[in-house]
Amino acid sequence: MNIQRLKEAEGVFLARFPKGFNDPGMAQIRKAHNVGQLADFTRATVTETALSKPREFAETLLKIISRSSMVSRFEKPPFARFLDALDSNDKRHLAEAFRKRLFGRKKREGFEEIVELFARYKLARWSLVSAVPFYIAPSKEAFVKPSTAKRIVAFLDMEDLHYQARPDWAFYDGYRRLMLDIKKNVDSNLTPNCAATAGFLMSTM
Repeated sequence: MNIQRLKEAEGVFLARFPKGFNDPGMAQIRKAHNVGQLADFTRATVTETALSKPREFAETLLKIISRSSMVSRFEKPPFARFLDALDSNDKRHLAEAFRKRLFGRKKREGFEEIVELFARYKLARWSLVSAVPFYIAPSKEAFVKPSTAKRIVAFLDMEDLHYQARPDWAFYDGYRRLMLDIKKNVDSNLTPNCAATAGFLMSTM
């Protein structure tokens, strides 16, 4: 990681917003995204017990994606149609894949099963795959917005991270680790969650 560029970006952001994301000048952005409220809802409703009820989980999943300010409004209608089209077996598969991804030891396997199921409906998109894990653990899991992720990887000279249009675990895990490494090297007010970490960098590039 290019630490010099990271520190320069930190300086630029703090010059504009001395208190980082706690600065009064960031109030509108905090309100628009409201990560905390949706994270609370997600943690309360996406539990291992809830995942044992696939139909109800599909309804919860739709609520999360529909309420997310970071998921494109163009992705939300086809995602709703996708969930509506799933039969009971597919909904069980979907719930089990999320159980592995969120609560089991086979996170990579769960990730890949989610991608495969979404891909059948041409919905294997980074935002849809990464949203729920992010809201479950916003300080540990990354939200991947393609344009942002590609620019950050290039800006910080992360030559070992290779972006793919179709979500893949290698890039996701590397990008997530990058967000956590950035957190260790900048003011904590810039990193209240992984999406904010990416947002602070994007706003300075």
